[in-house]
Amino acid sequence: MSSVIEVSKKRRVRRKRTIRKKIYGTTSKPRLSIFKSNKYIYVQAIDDSVGKTLASASSFVLDKKSSKLNKETAEKVGVEIAVKLKEKNIDTVVFDRNGFLYTGRIKALADAARKNGLKF
Repeated sequence: MSSVIEVSKKRRVRRKRTIRKKIYGTTSKPRLSIFKSNKYIYVQAIDDSVGKTLASASSFVLDKKSSKLNKETAEKVGVEIAVKLKEKNIDTVVFDRNGFLYTGRIKALADAARKNGLKF
């Protein structure tokens, strides 16, 4: 069983490296990086030119009493990051799915961010 997990993690890391070769965040157009664990989902807007996080949101901070990670929770995180970036007058980002497949919770977060005014 552990070999299946190792293989899937290696595939994700390979996809992550391929994606990161192509995208780069700036101050006006930061990289929106997503990480999901089994329990939480995290998103950061990163300026790669100076290596600084401009804004972040997570299901850990958002909803401490509910430990369920589902599409609704991911949508809440997407709305929160969109609001934080709008406050900083940033409306365009580069989407970095961090090697995760664009389905389920990742897609729900991205769609919620788009509905709240982010363009990517």
